Amino acid sequence: MHLKEFFFVPKSDRAAVVLLLAAVVVAIVALHGLGGGDEATMLAAADSLPSPKRSAGSPPTQAYGEYYRVEGRPAERFFFDPNTADSTQLLRLGLRPWQVRNIYKYRAAGGVYRRAADFARLYGLTVKQFRELEPYIRISADYLPASRLVSRNSAEAPVYSRDTLLYPQKMQPGETVELNAADTTRLKKVPGIGSWYARQIVYYRERLGGYANREQLLEIEGFPNEALAYFRLEPGSVRRLNLNKLTMSQLRRHPYISFYQAKAICDYRRLKGPLRSLDDLRLLRDFPPAAIARLQPYVEF
Repeated sequence: MHLKEFFFVPKSDRAAVVLLLAAVVVAIVALHGLGGGDEATMLAAADSLPSPKRSAGSPPTQAYGEYYRVEGRPAERFFFDPNTADSTQLLRLGLRPWQVRNIYKYRAAGGVYRRAADFARLYGLTVKQFRELEPYIRISADYLPASRLVSRNSAEAPVYSRDTLLYPQKMQPGETVELNAADTTRLKKVPGIGSWYARQIVYYRERLGGYANREQLLEIEGFPNEALAYFRLEPGSVRRLNLNKLTMSQLRRHPYISFYQAKAICDYRRLKGPLRSLDDLRLLRDFPPAAIARLQPYVEF
């Protein structure tokens, strides 16, 4: 068989080959066209989001650039109502553009944020972000349940006070609250402290036996440093542990005593007798100077 005969294509098959090649070319062109369509869809979606900064005559691509340019800016903190905040405000708070779109969709569908906890349902919002934003959420009285207009003490006449329906008024600079006596309601009046931080302050206070200094609040994850100025401490408000009487399991419940430190205390008592001061523990490997200093306000013998 000659090579020419091997590559010979009958005339009847040539048309089919040409049609096949044409179909391949059309498919490639169509695929490229679809790839460009996604970008066009994204531009249209971004353009459909209201933005007060966009002028009426701006083309969609210009609005898209303005809308996404804010991602590089640092997050700001200011009071806002998620029911009325516009896209510019929401982006300044550090929310992602797609999260802002979800908020707009939720509100367009008739959704209402009636309390700060409702905002935590925003898709993609992390626990850390919500903790930081919660103290700044202010739900307008217009969006709160109407049942709050009725006084619990009287069924005859509704009692309405706009101030009582809003979040508690925050303390002014120079005002303070006693850290070891305040409940969560009082704590939430401190600027920067919302429900989550108020609960954490009380929970950690119970574990410690009371705060010995304000800086211990910074041991709570993400606690705002600027809130420290609003707290004061009364002397003698710390509950002490008797290191000579408590069991190992009781000792290790304290945040400042680890399993190995509790075991070291019990071993010392068993081998050498009662402790007379924390100085007796200074030679133990599990009690560096920093650990002893931290324990000092919380122990007795």
